[in-house]
Amino acid sequence: MHILNIGILAHVDAGKTSLTERLLFETGVIDRLGSVDDGNTQTDTGEIERRRGITIRTAVASFTLGDLRVNLVDTPGHADFVAEVERALGVLDGAVLVLSAVEGVQPHTRVLMKTLRKLRLPTLIFVNKIDRAGAREHDLLDEMRRRLSPSCVPITTVEGIGGRGAVTRPLASLRPAAEVLAERDDALLELLVEGGEPTSGQVRAALAGQCAAGEAYPVLFGSAITGQGVTELLDGIAGLLPSVAQPEEGGRPHGLVFAVERAPSGEKAAYVRLRAGALRTREKIGFYRDGTHAYDGRLTALTVAGAPQRRTALAGDIVKVQGVPEIRVGDHLGGPGPAGQAHFTPPSLETVVRARVPGEEPRLHAALLALAEQDPLIGTRTLAGGETSVLLYGEVQKEVIGETLAREFGVEATFEPSRPVYFERPAGTGEALEEMQRHGPNEFMATVGLQVEPAPPGTGVRYRLEVALGSLPLAYHRAIEESVRAALREGPHGWPVTDVVVTVTETGYDAPTTVAADFRGRAPRVLAEALRRAGTIVHEPCHRFEVEVPLETFGPVTAQLAALGGELRETWRRADTWLVTGEIPAAAVHVFEQRLPGLSHGEGVWWSEAAGDRPVRHPAPGARSAAVR
Repeated sequence: MHILNIGILAHVDAGKTSLTERLLFETGVIDRLGSVDDGNTQTDTGEIERRRGITIRTAVASFTLGDLRVNLVDTPGHADFVAEVERALGVLDGAVLVLSAVEGVQPHTRVLMKTLRKLRLPTLIFVNKIDRAGAREHDLLDEMRRRLSPSCVPITTVEGIGGRGAVTRPLASLRPAAEVLAERDDALLELLVEGGEPTSGQVRAALAGQCAAGEAYPVLFGSAITGQGVTELLDGIAGLLPSVAQPEEGGRPHGLVFAVERAPSGEKAAYVRLRAGALRTREKIGFYRDGTHAYDGRLTALTVAGAPQRRTALAGDIVKVQGVPEIRVGDHLGGPGPAGQAHFTPPSLETVVRARVPGEEPRLHAALLALAEQDPLIGTRTLAGGETSVLLYGEVQKEVIGETLAREFGVEATFEPSRPVYFERPAGTGEALEEMQRHGPNEFMATVGLQVEPAPPGTGVRYRLEVALGSLPLAYHRAIEESVRAALREGPHGWPVTDVVVTVTETGYDAPTTVAADFRGRAPRVLAEALRRAGTIVHEPCHRFEVEVPLETFGPVTAQLAALGGELRETWRRADTWLVTGEIPAAAVHVFEQRLPGLSHGEGVWWSEAAGDRPVRHPAPGARSAAVR
């Protein structure tokens, strides 16, 4: 048996959930097509997903094509749920990117394609909705080559496009495809230069090879509603995406947890992509987080996707496991995973959440922590005064979180308007020391000296000792470190401090008078003074953008970008448009998106993605101090 794990990716409303239904129907998994409008699809199982008609959580379905078992991962299409897409990409062998033949290349389509190209993930492109009025073929292919990849290679065409009777046909000539493939195939290039005509077998072999290498992208047209083109898509999945032969049972298991869900009873279930070895219930397994051993667990149950009768999961399988309460998304089982697997920047927005009913704050906080376990990138933090903030990618995500809190946890919540996630970095080095004082009110019987200094961007918080570990009881050392890390959640300007090295330079205590609480009280005061002396700079998240606008609107568009704090990087003039790239504060992205249609006569095309940060040039909105250093 060969196995292939693929993802269905798309901009929202391109029809990928409908395509998933059609694939399951055509392969005999289901005997009736579900409908997004009717809320009875196989993969959108949640009440909110059914009502909204969007995919929120990753879902897994399976079908077989001969001796090939395909695990199909249906991922969210809305940009607000990009964290779910990120997890899916980490466990895929290939992907199907879905476009609408009517709407064409949409902003989030470009975000997904950029990531697929960067990962060199083998990808088929399925152009859906050929039966809809306004559907396009040839000019859409030009748009795809211009905005997605010049290596988009059509292998089918459409007759009667834009009508209910639209049908797909194989291309009459393979020469255009061969000309694209010849750019990376010397033998094919030599044949074409000499005037020869490649056979279908030669073109197919070259296409399969370049698709597997993430260099070319076969394009197929069709309709998930009528079923046109789906047979050719299934042929492409089996013949163009690289599958692997499943090994014999045995070996130490290694895998990645890429999704977590909770049953109504509260029990956790996790989805794991097994990379090597065999996985069984009741065996002791080590779980690793951030490269280090975090805990051990024994599975009480496992279900292999596509083979629920099997009691053992093998390399290549996607398996649902239960019985490990500590399990979280991103954990590796059997050993630490490779570094650098994240391909999307963490959320750049946050909102303050409050319980609508007074007294339900503890329930709200517990519910938010449970949601964060399912999606670690949607983190929570406690603000001064006990309020809770939640990290977000966008407003739709906030609405879904609110509905989930009400439906699954019975807690009504209110949300403040979203704001960017600001943070502070040290501007220099600062030191502070407070020593024991035996007299005076509210003094602590502890000596603490701390130094703070900048660390390289992206390294987070580094804590180290310049004093001997034996200079204090271990409980006192732990009290200092825990207090320092907690205090860094709110720097001089009220934002978390990151990319900082904190060094303990001096300690002292008086036995038996000193207790751990003395260090917990003194360390935050010393840290605050060290940060004050070092100075901190507030940074704001930024987006990298591309915008394409008609020639006559270049001036108003670029002026608006500059007014919102954008910085232009490059501009290209095309036949009838300008393409502008640059950087803009995350806080201004939604504002510009709302204004672009009016500025560009409705013809502007915008794409952006989170990309780094920069110092705030004015006092940060909502900062808790008067100015930013």
